[in-house]
Amino acid sequence: MEVSKNINPKTSKMPDSVVIKRVLGGEKELFEILLRRYNQTLFRALRSYIKRDTDVEDIMQDTYLKCYEKLNTFKGKSAFSTWLIRIGINEALQRIRKTKKIPQIDNNEAEEELVNLLPSEDQVFINPDNDINNSEMRMHIEKAIDKLPEKYRVVFILREVEGLSNSEVADCLDITGNNVKIRLHRAKNLLKETLYKMTPREKILEFGNSRCDKVVDYVMKRIK
Repeated sequence: MEVSKNINPKTSKMPDSVVIKRVLGGEKELFEILLRRYNQTLFRALRSYIKRDTDVEDIMQDTYLKCYEKLNTFKGKSAFSTWLIRIGINEALQRIRKTKKIPQIDNNEAEEELVNLLPSEDQVFINPDNDINNSEMRMHIEKAIDKLPEKYRVVFILREVEGLSNSEVADCLDITGNNVKIRLHRAKNLLKETLYKMTPREKILEFGNSRCDKVVDYVMKRIK
C-alpha cells in the first residue's frame, strides 16, 4: 500500500525501529508508513473477532491512536506488528464485552497434551503461487473462515493468511506455541479444503485502496 507522495519512497522502506524513532523525534507524518505497512495485517487479525467491516475499521482507528499515544512505551522486545496486534485484539475484546459475554476458552493445558498427536508438518492449503483470481471463490472462502470458532479463526488468519510464525502468533495471543499448532490443526480440519486451497493468501480479506486511505486519513488528522 503506497504512502503519500510527500513521503520519500526510500523513507517508506525504513525498518520499523527507525520509523518509530523518527516519529518519536517529532516527524509525526512518518507514522503513516506504519499504518500503510500493517493495515492489511491488523484488519485480518481484527476481522477474526469482529464480523462487520465497518466496526473493524472503527477499531483499527482506535488501535492506531492508542498505539501512537503509547509509542514511547514500545521497547522492541517483540516485533512491532505483534505489539500492534495485541493492542488491536484488546480493543476488539473490549468492544465484544460491551455487547455480549465472551465465551469461555478451553483449557490450554488440554491442548498442550494433544500436540504430540499432530503430524510433524501441517499441510499448507493456501498456495501463494496459485494464480486463480475468482471473487466468488474468495467470498466462499471468507464465509467458511467466518464460521470457524473465534480462537481457531484468529490463529488460522495470522498463521496461514498473514504468514506469521508459530512464535509470533503465540506472542500476539499470549498462548504457547503448542496451543498455536493445535488450534491451527483444528481450524484446518474444520475448513473445507476444496473451498480455500485454490485461492492465494493475499486475496483473502483484502483491505486496500479507498478503505486503507480512509483509516490512514482519519488517524493522521487526529495526531497532527
